[in-house]
Amino acid sequence: MIAAQPEARSDDRPAIVFDFGGVLFRWHPPSMLRRVVPHLAHDEASAAHWVREIFQGYGGDWLAFDQGRVEVPDLVRRIARRTGAGEADVQAVVDAVPHELQPIEPAVALLARLKAAGRRLYFLSNMPAPYSDHLERTHGFVRWFDDGIFSARVLEAKPDRAIFEIAQRRFGRAPHELVFLDDHVPNVDAARTLGWQAIHFVDAAQAEAELKAHGLA
Repeated sequence: MIAAQPEARSDDRPAIVFDFGGVLFRWHPPSMLRRVVPHLAHDEASAAHWVREIFQGYGGDWLAFDQGRVEVPDLVRRIARRTGAGEADVQAVVDAVPHELQPIEPAVALLARLKAAGRRLYFLSNMPAPYSDHLERTHGFVRWFDDGIFSARVLEAKPDRAIFEIAQRRFGRAPHELVFLDDHVPNVDAARTLGWQAIHFVDAAQAEAELKAHGLA
């Protein structure tokens, strides 16, 4: 399990904070829906429609799930009632997410290089409890981090200011001492507003190049 308290400071260089979905783990909902519910998401347009309907731009029902405020059975009922999709289809999508969250090997390799270089590493991920538990059980590199925050465990989620402030306190770092890698632009913007250094993650090579350009890798 991830430590509940920040460890003593041993490195005054900026710490690197990773998002998970879309950064260290594959997250591409349109292709996932086309695999899991092809009778609904049968082409690019219908897949995009159902991504909007189910995930709501990570607001609404899914945000409540990310925040740990809704359990899976209630989430499935809510989405089915709101969208008109069958509960079995919604359940299939919810169940498929852990299989979608496969490691992105170049990003894991970047994480390994930063770890080997002695960098302090943290994570800040919007992740419902069933998925965060699965990732911790399944992927040993999650233990490479010095500490981290899953949204459902603190009942807050990005891009809300509160979760970034929780992270600052827990990691024992001032905002300018944290370099945040996230694939979702609103989260990057929120971090920058609070004074964090932040990089919009496109892929591992681009992120590493930006870290190096700023003397951070």
